[in-house]
Amino acid sequence: MVPGHTPTTGTGLHEQQNSPDYVRLRLDIAYDGTDFHGWARQNDVRSVQEDIEQALQTVVRQPVQLVVAGRTDAGVHASGQVAHVDVPREMLTTRSIHNDPSTLVSRCARLLRPDVRIRACSFAPDGFDARFSALRRHYVYRVTTSPSGAMPTRARDTAVWRRPVDLDAMNSAAEVVIGLHNFAAFCRARPHATTIRDVQGFVWRDVSTACEPEVYEARVSADAFCWNMVRSLVGACLAVGEGKRPDGFMEEMLHQNGRHPMVPVAPANGLTLTGVDYPADSELAARAEQTRGVRSLN
Repeated sequence: MVPGHTPTTGTGLHEQQNSPDYVRLRLDIAYDGTDFHGWARQNDVRSVQEDIEQALQTVVRQPVQLVVAGRTDAGVHASGQVAHVDVPREMLTTRSIHNDPSTLVSRCARLLRPDVRIRACSFAPDGFDARFSALRRHYVYRVTTSPSGAMPTRARDTAVWRRPVDLDAMNSAAEVVIGLHNFAAFCRARPHATTIRDVQGFVWRDVSTACEPEVYEARVSADAFCWNMVRSLVGACLAVGEGKRPDGFMEEMLHQNGRHPMVPVAPANGLTLTGVDYPADSELAARAEQTRGVRSLN
């Protein structure tokens, strides 16, 4: 028996998807963001959303619309992106699918270019919303300070920072921003959007090898991120690590009310969305409702 799905509010296409004739699927997605202008569909440029929607539309033979856990910027990669899509229930009873949405993985693989893949496809539990049900998102930022730059085999996912950095100083800077704060200084503003976020983990590691000297990874987790926030946090830590910003820089930035020009934005190619956490199935709808609420520091 095919599970139900959470209705999506809105008009037009979403009104169709409110029908019991539709079912919600969860998609686990990976992509190399180098040749994409980000996740979101845009006019006249390539996007991850448009590539996947076109492949799905070819299979289901009607328009579909993806809702994603985290809208990545141009050049940013993903190994653990999550999205949901509502598709006609009758499609799942056809000879080629037999109530098994995982067959869409191979069907879409034949239609997608090699730099984007649907890794898994399954029925979404009741109440599941890829964006609003999420508890937290995890990112990894990979950067080298080696004078020779990144290894050619890792050049697409390893940023280059031309000056040496102090790992302990970067970890001290990262520790300051853990917790619930207003990250306005680290975000590009969006109208009517809050910049209050809960950073739940931020740590730097030296992952150098004999073949790849002076390589560092930052692992950053939060309930959500605003536009350019991860790359700005990383850029600020790197600036502290090279001595270009003082030790108290991160704390000072947390008291700002808007985007600050002293916060550098690290290159996009070093950033990868590696995972999205969700609560137990019984808590998905409640989590979505909570996330839609207005955030505050109180």
